[in-house]
Amino acid sequence: MSILAIDAGTTGVTAVVVTPDGRIAATGYQEFRQHFPRPGWVEHSAEEIWQATIEATREVLTKVDQSELTAIGITNQRETIVLWDRETLGSPRRAIVWQDRRTADICDRLRAEGHEDRVAELTGLRLDPYFSGTKLTWLAENEPHTWALVQSGRYAVGTVDSYLIARMTRGTWHVTDVSNACRTLLLDLESGEWSDELCELFGVPRDALPDLVPNWGEIAPTDPATFLGLSLPIAGVAGDQQSALFGQTCFDEGESKCTYGTGSFVLTNTGSTAVRSDAGLLSTAAWRSPDGGLTYALEGAIFVTGAAVQWLRDGLQIVGSAAETAAVAATVDDSDGVVFVPALTGLGAPHWDPHARGAILGITRGTTRAHLVRATLEGIAFEVRDVLETLPELTTLRVDGGAAANDFLCQLQADQVGRAVERPEIVETTALGAAFLAGLGTGVWDSTDELRATWSLDRRFEPGGDRGALDAAYARWSEAVERSKGWASLG
Repeated sequence: MSILAIDAGTTGVTAVVVTPDGRIAATGYQEFRQHFPRPGWVEHSAEEIWQATIEATREVLTKVDQSELTAIGITNQRETIVLWDRETLGSPRRAIVWQDRRTADICDRLRAEGHEDRVAELTGLRLDPYFSGTKLTWLAENEPHTWALVQSGRYAVGTVDSYLIARMTRGTWHVTDVSNACRTLLLDLESGEWSDELCELFGVPRDALPDLVPNWGEIAPTDPATFLGLSLPIAGVAGDQQSALFGQTCFDEGESKCTYGTGSFVLTNTGSTAVRSDAGLLSTAAWRSPDGGLTYALEGAIFVTGAAVQWLRDGLQIVGSAAETAAVAATVDDSDGVVFVPALTGLGAPHWDPHARGAILGITRGTTRAHLVRATLEGIAFEVRDVLETLPELTTLRVDGGAAANDFLCQLQADQVGRAVERPEIVETTALGAAFLAGLGTGVWDSTDELRATWSLDRRFEPGGDRGALDAAYARWSEAVERSKGWASLG
């Protein structure tokens, strides 16, 4: 009675098998390419995502008894928009990724026309290129031949979860859930349904969008001829950050987590109320139960954290691996005045400036790669503090995601926010959340109380350091953030 969970992330696909005691029994992983056709543009090949899904799943299946598998859970990068042919399942163009900034001018235009307050009222979001709706508006305005086939019904529109479900079911099912749908700027957050008003504003035909289903329950059966011979119910689905909240067993109002992935995302469960923020946080749907009950969250979305470390590795080539950064940073006592603002794709919460760009300040002749690596890790901790400053007082912060395995970063984070940081034994909580949802939907677990019992602590990082020095470093970094704002608009 194990669960196959597929985590289709921004840089690769992870497949895991989770046992009834909440343990990850096996893992498979396949990276896929990132496409940057112009500055500020980020795209993925939908076919490459699908092939990565196949390869990661094939790898994990070699490590387990397939007859023990009960269901499939899916979690995914949110806001990335995919188009595909309903008949052939081929995609006519590359997916536009959540990090993509090409729609900044469309956001500015809609804001100038006075739409932002109404959009925020309906969606809990703001007009920013991050979200899917303006990506679709851009396609309608810039690729009319492609968009004509969306309007005629030949092409389907969806987020990555709905695309993968279509591929797994040989095109039979076109569905998504509220945690993904609420990130499109097309969902009425209070009702949990697609909004005709928003579809009209962004020029998106309602019939092109997927049907909405609960986050757990038997959603759709896979087609064995299409998906590695597997005939299993897809029984859980959620956007990656809501899935991580579920995987961290933050089921009660006020419980919070921070996931360190390509970006970092702080979510706080707000129960059955869609709490609104005046401090730059997003109101978002967390999940919908089969009985229709909606749970909401407040979210601080930080676009670039792990991606900054990836940039050190691949772009600057000053570290050989992400794991190496902790040891390199620890070779110096501080960053020697160097600060890094990782606004490589603009700034998210709480600043929301799509025109901001990355900045490294304080470089001298004495600056070394260790100083820059340390400044990068500090920048991540500062970004998370930036969001936590806007939230009600928390006693502890649960962390997960790949970078949460970095002890140096976790201690930096605890020191900066002045709160204990708790890391669970399983930091791949995004995939774990998808498994929990699917298992809840098929009776592997009977309740969230059973799921909560599977959570176990790996390490608790207590805050320390000189408070005055820590606050001064954060203030210095905050000044650098101000200097990074609006940079792309200067040209």
